[in-house]
Amino acid sequence: MGECNSSTDPFLKEFHIPNYILRPDLEVEIVSSTPSCPVIVFINAKSGGQLGGDLLRSYRDLLNENQVFDLGEEAPDKVLHRIYVNFEKLKLSGDDFSAEIQKRLKLIVAGGDGTASWLLGVVCDLKLSQPPPIATVPLGTGNNLPFSFGWGKKNPGTDHQSVKSFLEQVKEAKEMKIDSWHILMRMKAPKEGSCDPVAPLELPHSLHAFHRVSHTDSLNMEGCHTYRGGFWNYFSMGMDAQVSYAFHSERKLHPEKFKNQLVNQSTYAKLGCTQGWFFASLFHPSSRNIAQLAKVMIMKRQGHWEDLHVPRYIRSILCLNLPSFSGGLNPWGTPNKRKERDRDLTPPFVDDGLLEVVGFRDAWHGLVLIAPNGHGTRLAQAHRIRFEFHKGAADSTYMRIDGEPWKQPLPVDDDTVVVEISHLGQVNMLAVPGCRSKSVQDPMSHSSPHSEEADSDSSGEDSEEKRKFGAADTFKIPNEVDISRLS
Repeated sequence: MGECNSSTDPFLKEFHIPNYILRPDLEVEIVSSTPSCPVIVFINAKSGGQLGGDLLRSYRDLLNENQVFDLGEEAPDKVLHRIYVNFEKLKLSGDDFSAEIQKRLKLIVAGGDGTASWLLGVVCDLKLSQPPPIATVPLGTGNNLPFSFGWGKKNPGTDHQSVKSFLEQVKEAKEMKIDSWHILMRMKAPKEGSCDPVAPLELPHSLHAFHRVSHTDSLNMEGCHTYRGGFWNYFSMGMDAQVSYAFHSERKLHPEKFKNQLVNQSTYAKLGCTQGWFFASLFHPSSRNIAQLAKVMIMKRQGHWEDLHVPRYIRSILCLNLPSFSGGLNPWGTPNKRKERDRDLTPPFVDDGLLEVVGFRDAWHGLVLIAPNGHGTRLAQAHRIRFEFHKGAADSTYMRIDGEPWKQPLPVDDDTVVVEISHLGQVNMLAVPGCRSKSVQDPMSHSSPHSEEADSDSSGEDSEEKRKFGAADTFKIPNEVDISRLS
């Protein structure tokens, strides 16, 4: 069905991949011309209500249906492993066409940030010799990854013309490298009771999320439970993660109420009110403020840790890699030249090996981001950051990575819980020209038209095994996890 369309329509031919490359059991075909932009498409059919299923059907109608995959039916690590093994086999047999397809290949992933991060993690873990760049279709609630690279944040059209328009954008998109970040969490193993200090269903479920390390992992420490994972967009702790956790919990209990993007965003805003963050000084004790919860350390240059001063009023802290958070807001903003010089700050590049660390005191503070030049309290830029939690007045806090929240127990005795974030590597993304993400390699990124403007101050101021995001050999979603939760 789809084979016919993409092999006869001149436009769709540019994206078509023959069956013998996708299915190793088939005989090699003679192909007359090489597509300029061959694509493999992964779609979370359960994202965006019924839109995911509609989009899947449209892509299969237009392209070879064997190059379009439903993530609910087959995991991307298995798909890409099979195809890339076949690439190598075909190249060894002298098939120059398949070598050219591999060289030009691009990936498209449709789903929320959790789904996109899944595919990014798979590409990182497979360590492909020619890792393909990835375009992201916004299909969910947050969509910070697509928005950062110019693909929008609203659910896309699913008709044939909308899909063709997106394919045209993919064809014209530029490649951009972005940093990836390793996150480690370590806590003392309990002497009695469950072996899991955190209930498995309370941890993030997308593939960049925590996995228990194996006994052979060099990061394993005797007498401790060690988890590690990775992220591309952000790690946050405090009030924003608490609201996100309430939203995900509500959606898990009543999934039928969360099938419309506008309704989802409205519910999220209401939870921000009911959780009390607009009146945090009244409803949330100071024991939950970041400075009271944790000792924070940063590394600006290799091998040198220093304490980070976090103002006592900060109730939420954000470690940001991309210039999009909470549906498209930019917490770091653009520091003017004076601030860059006086505070040793730089513009927020996505490939400079630095995280931007920003703090917020309450939800009113967060609303500052809507204003021109609005930003949170800029705390630091760092190559590594470390949180140490000791026994205190609070028994738990809330954390979130790339939209996936969880409730994190804190020490009740003399134990210490450690969360450490470090630079891992880079991955190739596809970006629409003029997108908000900026590369340190792009000369145009170093001159911002707003860099001299007044910057409002109203808000205040490696082992080989480690190179995998999870402890498993490749990323995979546990069988008990509902893929629809990867918003």
